[in-house]
Amino acid sequence: MIHFVLLISRQGKVRLTKWYSPYSQKERSKVIRELSGMILTRGPKLCNFVEWRGFKVVYKRYASLYFCMCINQEDNELEILEIIQYFVETLHRYFGNVCELDLIFHFHKVYYILDEILIAGELQESSKKAIHRLIAAHDSIVETAKVESNTVSSIIAQVTD
Repeated sequence: MIHFVLLISRQGKVRLTKWYSPYSQKERSKVIRELSGMILTRGPKLCNFVEWRGFKVVYKRYASLYFCMCINQEDNELEILEIIQYFVETLHRYFGNVCELDLIFHFHKVYYILDEILIAGELQESSKKAIHRLIAAHDSIVETAKVESNTVSSIIAQVTD
């Protein structure tokens, strides 16, 4: 089971957090501080697994971002690396070459994509085609709602004038 997902920049800024296990706000801050200090200081040639508080943290660096997932000791680290890769590939396909600014300005879409891939700390959908269809359908619904909203707003404006 994945307990939480963290995306951290090289400068230590948290760009995304998703918690699947209950942590208080104080504990969350402490976890982020501990893990960012631990992961950011590791050399690039060291393995991508860290034992931490009886758990394993699996991380992978892509460009200026570290994608980190905390799992149970007995869980498969390589499977989590595959999930991280899958998430990154999905982000790349949606945003074009995903960068830190995409995560900052389109965080709601990043959370939506993560929620389509993982649910309650477990892999929900392993088919890339299915994920891309769901994301496209969601974007279509949002676009239709925007158009309808603008139409209703213009009708109300005409009536009140």
